[in-house]
Amino acid sequence: MPGVLGFFEQVLDYLVESGILIFEYIGVGIIILTCLVSFYKYVRREADTRIYLAKGLAMGLEFKLGSEILRTVIVREWAEIAIVAGIICLRAALTFLIHWEIHQEMKEQPGEHVSGKTEDEMHKK
Repeated sequence: MPGVLGFFEQVLDYLVESGILIFEYIGVGIIILTCLVSFYKYVRREADTRIYLAKGLAMGLEFKLGSEILRTVIVREWAEIAIVAGIICLRAALTFLIHWEIHQEMKEQPGEHVSGKTEDEMHKK
């Protein structure tokens, strides 16, 4: 019986490790792509550059946060759990701050609503 449980434990470790890597790569890819597009928007002096960048960073951090949550499945020692918990808290705080900044930036833009449509666009329907 221990052989079967050991096999399932190895399968779980493999699946979780693969999921962690996939989420990490997706998060990094989103952050890099968002930064490149935001730089292009900045050069063109587009008004929504900050909001676009903040939303992209928030999305990338969400994927990286998901990978850290998956990591809690395979940690074995209390020291590792404390490190992962610290990383999760830090990333959650960063995500919260970025979302707060997005809402503040959207309030400051005249004529725009949270949906991104101006008042004139909403009344045309």
